Amino acid sequence: QVQLVESGGGVVQAGGSLRLSCAASGGTFSIDAMGWFRQAPGQERECVASISRRGSSTLDADSVKGRFTISRDNAKNTMTLQINRLNAEDTAVYYCAAASRVVRPTGGVNDYDYWGQGTQVTVSS
Repeated sequence: QVQLVESGGGVVQAGGSLRLSCAASGGTFSIDAMGWFRQAPGQERECVASISRRGSSTLDADSVKGRFTISRDNAKNTMTLQINRLNAEDTAVYYCAAASRVVRPTGGVNDYDYWGQGTQVTVSS
């Protein structure tokens, strides 16, 4: 069973940067695509970025293009999300997710089999 643990969230001023990390353990050989999702209060969970099994291709949401960068290190079983030029709309709980049946980057919630507990990102003005 795969376990995912996020870290790196916190409170940051608008215009600032954060780096989120996700550490995977237990059965990591089964992980294919991975992704970062976020969920703000009263809103649906949305995918902000996803990455293929080998890290060769990525998919970013239009709202974060040019500001968010996803990457992974399969040797270390980690995934990161570099977030730049944060704004108030980025305030949300950010979740790490891993798929075991999909190799390509995907934004579909139902494509992912494993989820982390989430880390809060709050952008202050």
